[in-house]
Amino acid sequence: MTDQVRISLEGHVLSIVINRPEKRNALNDAMAAAMADALEAAETDRHVRAILFHAEGEMFTAGNDLSDFAKARPGDAPLNISRFIGAIEAATKPLVAAVQGRAVGVGTTMLLHFDHVVLAEGAKLTAPFVSLGLVPEGASSLLLPLRIGHARAFSVLAMGQPIEAEEALSWGLANAVVPADQLLATAMDFARRVAQQPIGAVIATKQLMRDTDRILEHAAREATLFYQRLQSAEAKEAFSAFAEKRKPDFTRI
Repeated sequence: MTDQVRISLEGHVLSIVINRPEKRNALNDAMAAAMADALEAAETDRHVRAILFHAEGEMFTAGNDLSDFAKARPGDAPLNISRFIGAIEAATKPLVAAVQGRAVGVGTTMLLHFDHVVLAEGAKLTAPFVSLGLVPEGASSLLLPLRIGHARAFSVLAMGQPIEAEEALSWGLANAVVPADQLLATAMDFARRVAQQPIGAVIATKQLMRDTDRILEHAAREATLFYQRLQSAEAKEAFSAFAEKRKPDFTRI
């Protein structure tokens, strides 16, 4: 367990709070393990009827901690990050998110699996995988084009174009945009209301709305390419540039 993730049960709502604001809530392996454990346990806990993700500080998450990936050896994979993403992909109970500031990388792709997303005014979603010499993960290369169309999705995934809060709302990536001081209360209100619904019917409806087998199959293809790309010359240049605080030069590769 880590104090960089806080987990609590309020009524029938399981709250998972990302609590590493001093590092822009970047997700390290221990944090991913704690969140994966909580999601996996929630599947069989009859007291949990909805799950709410939110974060401390001014930013939802900077995505995965790049130092974990930079240290990965050939053939290695950050196991708990994979577990965390897989647990979100397979979750059967309703997922709710309250998102402020920036949601980077997995902070954006995880939201494609959520059933209700509330954004604070000024929030921004980004998926800079290609800029790091990588490919998208979490089945986002399947789900984002299905949600917003190929042209928009390509700009987001291949070019790293940010999605502003109001765009996310109009494109169907969020349910509401609210002032920051109303964010958590708005998301918690929905989580409590959906927790009062017949949970068996809610789960069955969510399963009917999602082709989980297709999602998991596509996510596995992404993961294979993702971890191959981690060892690529492009990724090594991107990580070196990040560590050296310079702009990467991919034209030499």
